[in-house]
This record gives sequence, C-alpha cells and structure tokens, in this order.
Amino acid sequence: MPAAIAMIMFGIGLELKFEDFKQVFINPKGVLIGLGCQLFVLPALALCIIYYWPIEPIHKIGIMLIAACPGGTASNLVTKILKGRVALSISLTAFNSFLILFTIPLIIEFSYMIFDQDAKSIDLGFWTTMKQVFITVVLPVFAGIGIGKLLKEKHTEKIHQPLNFILPAILVIAVITVLVSDESKGSFKYLKYLNILFPLLLLNIITIIAGFFIARKSTLQHSSAYTIAIEMGLQNSVLALFIANQLLESQEISLVAILYGSFSLISTFAVAYILKNYFAYENK
Repeated sequence: MPAAIAMIMFGIGLELKFEDFKQVFINPKGVLIGLGCQLFVLPALALCIIYYWPIEPIHKIGIMLIAACPGGTASNLVTKILKGRVALSISLTAFNSFLILFTIPLIIEFSYMIFDQDAKSIDLGFWTTMKQVFITVVLPVFAGIGIGKLLKEKHTEKIHQPLNFILPAILVIAVITVLVSDESKGSFKYLKYLNILFPLLLLNIITIIAGFFIARKSTLQHSSAYTIAIEMGLQNSVLALFIANQLLESQEISLVAILYGSFSLISTFAVAYILKNYFAYENK
C-alpha cells in the first residue's frame, strides 16, 4: 500500500507546479476552512448521526474512528480527476495527517467513554507517522513536480491522459489487496453487519454536502469548495483498518472500516461530481 500511494502521488505531482502550493499558502483560507471542517464538523456530524442509532456501541466507535481519520490518497486522486484544487487537497491531507496524532487518540478515548465501553488509549507514534507521510505523500509529489518541470510540455501532455486511468487502477488494486489480505482475521464476515451501512452512507453524503456549503458560505472559489467536499467524504479507511486491527485489536471496528472503504470512493466521486457541475456559483 505505501508503494501504491507513492506511485499515485508521483503521478499527481507530474501535473502540478510549485506555484500551485504557493497560492495555497499565500491565501490559506481554504486550508483553514478545510481543516476546521475535518477536525470539528466531521466528528460532530458523525456523533449526531450515530448517537441514537440502533447499532452496537462498538460499531459506533468504529464510525467515530472513520470520522477522525484524515483524507487520504483517494481524495487527492478524485480531486485530480474532477479538476479541483489538487494542491489544496494534498495540503489538507499532509496537515491533517500531522494533527491526527493528537485528535484521533482524543476522539477514540471520548468515543469509548460516551458509548460505555472500557477506555482505550492509543499512540500513533509521532516520528513513524511523519516519516510515512513524507515518504508516501510529500516526497513523491515534489519528485513528480520536479520531473514534470524537466520534461517538455508536449511529453507531459502524452502522460496526463493515461494517468487518469492508470492511477485509479493502482488505487483500486491496492485497496482490494489490503482487504483480501485481511481475510484471515475474519474481515469478510462483515456482511452480517450491513445494518451499519446506512449510517455510514448517510455520514458520507451529509459530510460532503456540509463541507461544500460551508466553503461556499465562506466565499471560497467553487473549485476549492468541492475540493473540501471531497476531503470530507473520503476518509482514510486503510488507516482506520490499521488502527482497528493493530492498536485497538477489534475485529468489530475493523469491519466498519472495511464496509466504509467498500463504497466511499464511488459515492464521494458521484456526489462531488454533482456538486461541481450542478451547484456552481458566481465565484468560480
């Protein structure tokens, strides 16, 4: 999975310029609003949806874990395909991947407490997490930008079109491989837990729409608004699966991550496509 992520981010980097990131930091409003939506709005909406929902408390904790995870490579890729602000998407992924070192442990402990489960403490490991983000996201993107700058424009144009098919294929193959390799822990018995599919789907759709209209009300550009919407909808279910299995040691929580990962890429793309094309507004 890290190799697949690095390949995808390198491919995305080929179509970016350093000036794209310069614009993000000259006007950081989009980053601040996006992070605010992910850190506060997303977990709050998740809690509102599931608090009285008739599912097992451990599954509610799993949904809260999904809400606490940052957007991942999939969000960067969907943003690229929909011609959103890829530099903003990558910046949100990178910043939030740092902030989750503090937010995920807090949200997990809060979730165990509020849903009457034995409290769990987790430590994501600062340097391990930072190293993973640097190797799989930051370094490949900058390498792609550098190589793209060295190549002549006519050569990069030949690369761009195939990447729209190659990069999603890499992601799908990698995710399927992760899910299949987890079968030994009973992951594919999750079909009996389809009663949690509806609150997960509801969370996915509501948070995408909320992110879009919060950004819209904040007078961000249309491309920034649906970029933030994509970040809200595509949480890193692979990270959630790792935390559930390795740190929380809970098959029930890992099943929630698998179920969310099985549909969120398609549903997020569909809703974001509608928001992009049918809810455009004057400040484009």
